[in-house]
Amino acid sequence: MKRRFLAVLLAAALAAGMAGCGQKEGEPGEKGAASGHGAETSDPEAEAAGQEAQASASDQGTQYHTGTKVSRAYVDPSQTASFQEERKAGGFEYDREALTWELVWADEFDYEGEPDPEKWSYDVGGGGWGNNELQYYTRGDNAAVTDGCLVIQARKETVGGREYTSARLVTREKGDWLYGRIEIRAKLPSGLGTWPAAWMLPTDYKYGSWPASGEIDIMEHVGYDQDVIVQSVHNQKFHGGQSRSGSYPIAGVSEDFHVYTVEWLPDMLIFGVDGEELFTYDPESYSQYPTYELWPFDKRMHILLNLAFGGDWGGARGTEDSYFPVEYYVDYVRVYQSPEIMELTGQEMELSNE
Repeated sequence: MKRRFLAVLLAAALAAGMAGCGQKEGEPGEKGAASGHGAETSDPEAEAAGQEAQASASDQGTQYHTGTKVSRAYVDPSQTASFQEERKAGGFEYDREALTWELVWADEFDYEGEPDPEKWSYDVGGGGWGNNELQYYTRGDNAAVTDGCLVIQARKETVGGREYTSARLVTREKGDWLYGRIEIRAKLPSGLGTWPAAWMLPTDYKYGSWPASGEIDIMEHVGYDQDVIVQSVHNQKFHGGQSRSGSYPIAGVSEDFHVYTVEWLPDMLIFGVDGEELFTYDPESYSQYPTYELWPFDKRMHILLNLAFGGDWGGARGTEDSYFPVEYYVDYVRVYQSPEIMELTGQEMELSNE
């Protein structure tokens, strides 16, 4: 299946044109100028692991599970009051203009075949993913690296009771960070119903299940609103349709590659496209004493890349599949961290990039 997919994918890519893949605008080490996704996995194995963990937690004492999909979303009630009242995102003094950035992790997709298993895993399954999405995410059958790009392909085919397939790649437990600058250079699919995303979820869910532990959307695009990019923050206070977001026109997102970024600092999130800063989330803009409800972003998170189809947002104005299969191209993913911020927050640099 995977070998056939690579051959079909390469033919489709050559027909559609993959200009930009492998043609890096900036080499690693250089500093580049709406609806929440929610549930992290519907993999039956992960759900079984969650049930086992829940049973184990019950054996250890009175604890409760805060979500049905995220196996790590447990909160000890004895610790709830402390983190609910603790002030967040305050007391950090630094000169942002003087910060330096070092590359700590990257995938340049400069190889052929399956995505690097040392860096990527898959979320697998259907079930709507909390947004009534139509696709079934496969374990690798819809993702491949070719001609310098990761290609995620959505297809019309029935798997797991769903009429469409696609892929959702994650760095969870293979690439997890606390603060940094994330850059993703991508060319997005077009077509009514498509919903590509590059985003981040918490790895440990210290504050409970979605949205309490947060979500950072580095890029989202829906096919019915072509050439409009959305970058968002979800938390306990603002989530779903009430998330804090920036939405702006970016010409040619399905014809050209663009660089989508977030600069994740200990007290704010700064989003941009192609080196231009476009949206800043500062929790102190909403409260003089922000708690985890506004700032759960002091715990490690990981990256997700996926192509959804339909759903509450992607399918809000209907779907059309006559243009299938459809591809989402990612030229590179790069993660930088600042030595100054790491020292300020008591962390050590871990240069895991090869």
